[in-house]
Amino acid sequence: MRPLRYVALGDSLTEGVGDPVGDGWRGWAALLAAGLSEPAAEFTNLAVSGAQTRDVLETQLPAALALRPQIASVVVGVNDTLRGTYDIEKIADRLDRVYASFARQGTAVLTACLPDPGTMLGLPGVLGHPLARRQRAVNTVVHTLSERYGAVHLHAVDDDWIGDRAMWSSDRLHPGERGHRQLALRFHAMLAKRGIATGAAPSAEPEFPPPTRSASLLWLATAGTAWVVRRCNDLLPQLLRLAVTEMRHRAKGTCGRLDLRAAQSVSVALASLAVPGSVPVPVQASVSGQRMSLSEQRVVPEQRPVPEPRSVIERPVLERPVPEPRPMSGQWPLPEGLSVPGPRSVPGQRPAPEAA
Repeated sequence: MRPLRYVALGDSLTEGVGDPVGDGWRGWAALLAAGLSEPAAEFTNLAVSGAQTRDVLETQLPAALALRPQIASVVVGVNDTLRGTYDIEKIADRLDRVYASFARQGTAVLTACLPDPGTMLGLPGVLGHPLARRQRAVNTVVHTLSERYGAVHLHAVDDDWIGDRAMWSSDRLHPGERGHRQLALRFHAMLAKRGIATGAAPSAEPEFPPPTRSASLLWLATAGTAWVVRRCNDLLPQLLRLAVTEMRHRAKGTCGRLDLRAAQSVSVALASLAVPGSVPVPVQASVSGQRMSLSEQRVVPEQRPVPEPRSVIERPVLERPVPEPRPMSGQWPLPEGLSVPGPRSVPGQRPAPEAA
């Protein structure tokens, strides 16, 4: 029997940052892979710290498709919100192309909605709210596309463990070992419900003690400081402009306009994507022999055809009939009792002779 093949794509969250093992990272994807099947699943982690949706589409996706996995996780988007190049339309287009590529290959896709980094870092409102709008927009796109492609979607942003400080590492942006295990557990439960995961679920209890305070401070002073410097060169100038805009709208009491504008941008981004076609997508499967048996099918959107330019149709000009000239006032019938007075005589003027 061929073992299940699982490929993970994404950024530092999927790479495993926050869950150190030896000289490297482990993370939720590796924990999930260990409990997918017996024999153990073939696991390849292509995620790279700092990756954006563009990196997933252009670099990680081709390598993943070459492996022809039965399962692929695509958890990405937070780094896009932390860049000055943030563009929700481009993010939606890239994710749509990634999901569609896996769907055409018959791969079950795992996705997730995540909390915004401003909230996790505890930034003040004028700085945190713009980042929160961006992350809500990304989450809306991920949620909508996950439904379209029948993905196994984890709405982690509303999970109770998200607000538990003990679940997070010292940088407050990445889960610690306990948090990574929560992600793995929830994905495993969803896959088991669909008949995809057949192995033992990961344990919720940590295997290693949490990093000491001195180790956490050392990490913040080295890798954490380097991260802040990189973001200051990229995000900080734009974030300051966003903060000024936020304060101006707060003073006017019009912050709702910013929320409305962000929602409209998401609607435009989703409306510009492909329309449903006829390529089947697996939404429930089980491992049997060499391939996965599909019990449900969905359609994969195909590229929307470019409409032909419409020709200008000249409509005939309808000529309106010219109305007959109205009769003079003396020709209109007058109400009973009224009469038109005759010509008024002028003193000293002779009457005009009648025509012969």
